[in-house]
Amino acid sequence: MDAIKETHFNFKGQTNYYKGKVRDVYTIQDKYLAMVVTDRISAFDVVLPEAIPYKGQVLNQIAAKFLQATSDIVPNWVINVPDPSVTIGRICEPFKVEMVIRGYLAGHAAREYALGKRQVCGVTLPEGLKENDILPEPIITPTTKASVGHDEDISREEILKQGIVSEADYVQLENYTRQLFKRGTEIAAKQGLILVDTKYEFGKVGDTIYLIDEIHTPDSSRYFYSEGYAERQASGEAQKQLSKEFVRKWLIENGFQGKDGQKVPEMTKEIVQSISERYIELYEQITGEAFVKHELTDVVKRVENSINKALAIL
Repeated sequence: MDAIKETHFNFKGQTNYYKGKVRDVYTIQDKYLAMVVTDRISAFDVVLPEAIPYKGQVLNQIAAKFLQATSDIVPNWVINVPDPSVTIGRICEPFKVEMVIRGYLAGHAAREYALGKRQVCGVTLPEGLKENDILPEPIITPTTKASVGHDEDISREEILKQGIVSEADYVQLENYTRQLFKRGTEIAAKQGLILVDTKYEFGKVGDTIYLIDEIHTPDSSRYFYSEGYAERQASGEAQKQLSKEFVRKWLIENGFQGKDGQKVPEMTKEIVQSISERYIELYEQITGEAFVKHELTDVVKRVENSINKALAIL
């Protein structure tokens, strides 16, 4: 099978090109972004050597679905989704914080709690919680968006004190974040899932705040299966997760965690196909819809043609 490993297009009006870990982003006329969600896959901050067929389509279509499903809450950056692996949208000036919201004590917050910390990003957590317990109410634990290096935890107070975001805008970001998480939680529940935690990014054009980037995908969110959640918590078992954790697990079992001197294990055709099948499974579980595999012959040419057609009518 073919896959989108990388693209090197040159569109009319193109003013910039950025290659991220999994996305190729083209700036058009300094007004629009054409974002190709490639089939590259990363883990432990490393892009793995083989691309995963359909992975980009899965992530792009989940994000498109949930951006549309929340557009009554907050406007978003999307103008057009001209191809299963492409989104075209308006350029926004991004806020330099990511709005992370947590409904359960999991991941980073659970690790901090286990170290004895009872405050995360200035938010006080109650005593007596264990990993994956539901929180009394969802908490917002923002991070800074670092240009270089890792994002850092930051409190609401520090964001306002440093003037990273104005108070009026930050209040609105918090409001949008809570509404989006509530909607995401309701949608997940219909699919037998629990939206554990997620992150949202916002930007601005003039005085209008827009939701940008992807939302509610397995790469940006953590999901648990609802069935058996309470029993697993009561017995101290690990929760059944819906995420790309299975990729990290396979790498760890084969001696790779992104550390110096470690080598990525061989990604055989069978491994690549199994990861592809798991991503398709994620899509169907999260959306409740059958995944339609788009033609992978000359897939890069298809993507280029789709973008050219979309740009011609902007």
